Amino acid sequence: MADSLPQEHRFLAALRDDEWPDPAKAGRLDEVGLSPEALVELFDSQLTSRHLDLQARRLQARGEGFYTIGSAGHEGNAAIALAFRPGDPAFLHYRDAAFLIQRSRAVPGQTPIRDLLLSVTASSEDPISGGRHKVLGSRRLSIPPQTSTIASHLPKAVGAAHSLGLWRRLGGGGEWAPDSVVICSFGDASFNHSTAQGALNAAGWAAWQGAPMPLVMVCEDNGIGISMPTPPGWIAASMRARPGFHYLACDGLDLLDTWRVAREAAHIARTRRQPVFLHMHCVRLFGHAGSDAQQAYLSAARIEADEARDPLLVSAGLLRRHGVLSVEAIAERYRAIGERVAREAEAVIRRPQLESAAEVMASIVPPSRPGRQQPWQGEVDPTPAPMARLINQALARLMIRYPHLVMAGEDIGRKGGVYGVTQRLQAQFGPHRVIDTLLDEQSILGLGIGLAQSGLVPILEIQFLAYLHNAEDQLRGEAATLSFFSAGQYTNPMVVRIAGLGYQKGFGGHFHNDNAIAVLRDIPGLLVACPSSGAEAVGLLQEAVRLADEEQRVVVVLEPIARYHARDLLEEGDDRGCCADPGPDYRLAVGELGQWGEGRDLAIVSYGNGIHLSRQAAVRLEDEGIALRLIDLRWLTAIDHDALHRRVADCAGILVVDECRRSGSPSEELITGLVERGVAGERLARLTAEDSFIPLGPAATVTLPSVVGIVERARELLGRPGA
Repeated sequence: MADSLPQEHRFLAALRDDEWPDPAKAGRLDEVGLSPEALVELFDSQLTSRHLDLQARRLQARGEGFYTIGSAGHEGNAAIALAFRPGDPAFLHYRDAAFLIQRSRAVPGQTPIRDLLLSVTASSEDPISGGRHKVLGSRRLSIPPQTSTIASHLPKAVGAAHSLGLWRRLGGGGEWAPDSVVICSFGDASFNHSTAQGALNAAGWAAWQGAPMPLVMVCEDNGIGISMPTPPGWIAASMRARPGFHYLACDGLDLLDTWRVAREAAHIARTRRQPVFLHMHCVRLFGHAGSDAQQAYLSAARIEADEARDPLLVSAGLLRRHGVLSVEAIAERYRAIGERVAREAEAVIRRPQLESAAEVMASIVPPSRPGRQQPWQGEVDPTPAPMARLINQALARLMIRYPHLVMAGEDIGRKGGVYGVTQRLQAQFGPHRVIDTLLDEQSILGLGIGLAQSGLVPILEIQFLAYLHNAEDQLRGEAATLSFFSAGQYTNPMVVRIAGLGYQKGFGGHFHNDNAIAVLRDIPGLLVACPSSGAEAVGLLQEAVRLADEEQRVVVVLEPIARYHARDLLEEGDDRGCCADPGPDYRLAVGELGQWGEGRDLAIVSYGNGIHLSRQAAVRLEDEGIALRLIDLRWLTAIDHDALHRRVADCAGILVVDECRRSGSPSEELITGLVERGVAGERLARLTAEDSFIPLGPAATVTLPSVVGIVERARELLGRPGA
């Protein structure tokens, strides 16, 4: 094809020049069970997708469009859409516009051309994201939106597939029909990402043990990731003998072959409840995106060869070969769809866009829904106990009150957790509700996201805070963004319990004593709680589950390991670190502060282990005649700064004790909030951990706040050094 021709004219030129590439497998319509009408419909979906790609680039050139990563070369996925039911949940690759267009034909009232153009132009009328991003998604089409370019949606697809069998065990319900199949698609470059490999491993690991996993993972292999080629044969060699998987391959340029193999994949996944890897060979046209000049890394001969493999030309050849459409009819169809897309574009560019921060942020917090908890009819053990036991009792109570609640994490079942917090729960509620997972935090969080999106409420456990960091994108890029990018239409409410912070004895080093929480505090919409006592752990956990169930929130409860089994407060044997179970109705609302004392000389603001240390320091300071009060934050995000200011404004000095690192710690926000409300700087001080990792052995606490350090810093603040 002549390079001088605009992209939109090259297809027509190829038709005139009789450039008709033959598919690798020249099958017949009757052999694959596809009608002539269905073939025309698939071709129309391909043409529509292509014209939308071209229009997106025109709009960008005019400054009226904002996204140009297109589907050109991947349009064969329209046949995959036809092979599945419109209610099968589909977590789509960003090059799957033809899939969405084709599926929309099965659901009345759909306007995919307008909808996708509204998304490209970032209009607030975009029906899926409300103008927040160009995503492929639709509530009515069972296509949750994905923004991932590195396959980070694959772990939740595994979780969604697992949820289908789990809902059957629970007696029915859920977002999708029990015999659904979950589809997720991704590119050959993303195949190599650790997230994709973790999801593949998790799916195969579950299937190997007989767990239902009705999942079809579609790898759309165009042979290149932006500029980096995928080694020929690499994906097939990696997946043909992958344990737990059925491997199928199709020629994504050939609608008949793609349809035939996709139907086989759907049948295997639906009837055997086993995962399928569908390897779709295709081609990437036009470069990665509008800004990508592929001439910089591909030869002219390679670009020309790729264009000659255009799936639209292959489909045109099929239509002509089978006597379905003439060349003239094909050309007319191409022109008519192009004109329709152009007309829609001119209408769409006049539609409103987001204009204020409030509009942009409106869907960060999901909508509420009716709660599903059942009345509590059991007894509450009144025996004072340490935090670990009270959490265990609260979890058991929550599992009874919320039949749709599921726990998952490494070693939480048979072992009962590293610290025994989940002991006996699996025996009581069964392995399907207290799930021992594989050792992969990405898969644990992805499992929870998928379960939550299906209508369950998961409580996940991350064994140590330091282990979260390799999987944090599952919270940042997936869990916390779903409501935002779907305008509240899709949610994945969940509770994540994380054992962390410092001060534990006998087992340490920075992997087990981690005080870095900045990665959690700056995720929009994510709530983070941190208890300082067993009673508060119960109140925060019960509120976290309510928030997930009724308000559809994603909540992290950061549990101080050092407090799990601590019984004493001031001296050995005093048992003042133990608490009575406050009962099933005790909940600590977001922003609700705790307080000890009413003294006006000094206010100490802290959380977690800092409360324990500050209560010990308070005894010494009060012996020196300092009247103080102690404020427990409880929630480390969505802090009510006005309420905090009211609690401490009448105190001569305010000391923030923060066991997290000086940089990126809650104390930065707390001090700023007080200064903004008029508290003079000389009345403020903070004591934090050093910007250091925590070492092993006797030095494990030397970088952290201490009782002595709190006393000394308080004296300095009040002008009583050496008192």
